[in-house]
Amino acid sequence: MGSGNDTANAEFLLLGFSEEPALQPLIFGLFLSMYLITVSGNLLIILAVSSDSHLHTPMYFFLSNLSFVDICFTSTTVPKMLWNIQTQSKAITYEGCITQIFFFLLFAMLDICFLTMMAYDRFVAICHPLHYTVIMNPRLCALLVLVSWIISVLNSLLQALMLLRLSFCTDLEIPHFICEFNQVAQLACSDTFLNDMVIYFVTVLLGGGSLVGILYSYFKIVSSICRMSSSQGRYKAFSTCASHLSVVSLFYCTSLGVYLSSGVIHSSQSSTVASVMYTVVTPMLNPFIYSLRNKDIKAALNRFLGMAGMTGKIVLRLKMCL
Repeated sequence: MGSGNDTANAEFLLLGFSEEPALQPLIFGLFLSMYLITVSGNLLIILAVSSDSHLHTPMYFFLSNLSFVDICFTSTTVPKMLWNIQTQSKAITYEGCITQIFFFLLFAMLDICFLTMMAYDRFVAICHPLHYTVIMNPRLCALLVLVSWIISVLNSLLQALMLLRLSFCTDLEIPHFICEFNQVAQLACSDTFLNDMVIYFVTVLLGGGSLVGILYSYFKIVSSICRMSSSQGRYKAFSTCASHLSVVSLFYCTSLGVYLSSGVIHSSQSSTVASVMYTVVTPMLNPFIYSLRNKDIKAALNRFLGMAGMTGKIVLRLKMCL
């Protein structure tokens, strides 16, 4: 295939994890299970927060937004992979690949933004508790979410446009289960220097900047906790941050590792495994991490599930009467 006008008609091949036919049902079942758990778990968090007035606070507002983004983030990649396994086809069109990259980067950036906002929320709550309601007012929270969407859309649009300027040759096999930006750029016939510079600049500016903000917030939080005289107060303050810190560590260690090492280590298998961690495993674990360590969320979930069960019983009785 030529590198000129035929690029728009190109088809990429997503090689996935393994080409062994015997392993395909196992991979399909594993990822289908993880996807269903991710969607149902995060959806429960959203429903619990929205239905319980006690959780209408900035922290849970950001958490419900994070859960929504995690559902979208996973839905960008996993359904296509499951479809390819079911149909025994590895193909994805040029337009489909660019579209997947756009939404993948969009929701990945939103994930980073919401994790940063949640760190800032904990910083204000622990370091400036008397001014918390004044600083974290509904208007600021809505503005932060709006700015995050604008930054994420502009970043995704820039990256997608940078890929559109590239032309591709005959070898269009991607050793991955998704159209990952760096993997696709490496298949181009044209010079990718500008693309590489842009992705590293954006990673350092947005990803690194957010990480610095999170680290600074937790440095101030730890300093404030250490100055508390009550051990019970220290435990309570730390417990509100432990869940968020676990998610941040898992997400950043895997995602930044993939992008920063891609130009040095050319191991597609290790890159694919690391990508699974932050694209599938982290969104799946988020509801468990936040609900298991949070009494408010557990109480809200119990009330919501109890209400749903009661509603189901009432509907069933009405049907029986009719």
